Amino acid sequence: MKSVERKKVMVMKINISGLMSIIAEEERKFDTLSNILRSNIYSTSIQELNGTINIIDDYKEEFTKALEDYSNTMERISKLKAILYEKNNSFKLTDGRTIQEAIIDNTNLRKMKATYEMMINYRNVKKRVTEVNNSYFECKTLNFDIDKIKEELKVIDSKVQVTDFEISKLNSIEFEIDL
Repeated sequence: MKSVERKKVMVMKINISGLMSIIAEEERKFDTLSNILRSNIYSTSIQELNGTINIIDDYKEEFTKALEDYSNTMERISKLKAILYEKNNSFKLTDGRTIQEAIIDNTNLRKMKATYEMMINYRNVKKRVTEVNNSYFECKTLNFDIDKIKEELKVIDSKVQVTDFEISKLNSIEFEIDL
């Protein structure tokens, strides 16, 4: 009879917000390990002419441990992000959109809002131009109605706020993950 060794799996109840926090923490750890790998890439020794070697700085053990942790952390981040993406694509807002779809929509709405906010700062311009034998006004007229753009901004703000609120409610739903 064969004995089967199983990895210990920890099951944890968590919500999307908590999962995103764990992912951020793991990504910080990943960056730190990358820096450790860079700083421990070499060990230093002195070899005298008679062949005697004196080790000055030996980082092989630290490097090997950091490299293993680096690989494990990358796998953990990938697993956690896959869970996050799966949840973002399965939890639905009241209008039927998934969280992921709503995040994309809100990102695009925020880009529109920034453009509209820039547009409402413009005004019609009338400038007098005087030439040697001629004077006239150069008129620049806006190609849009500022009031309509301001109204559209209010609609965009409202849509973003409602969607953000629904996303935050969905982010608090607990589910189980295997760590």
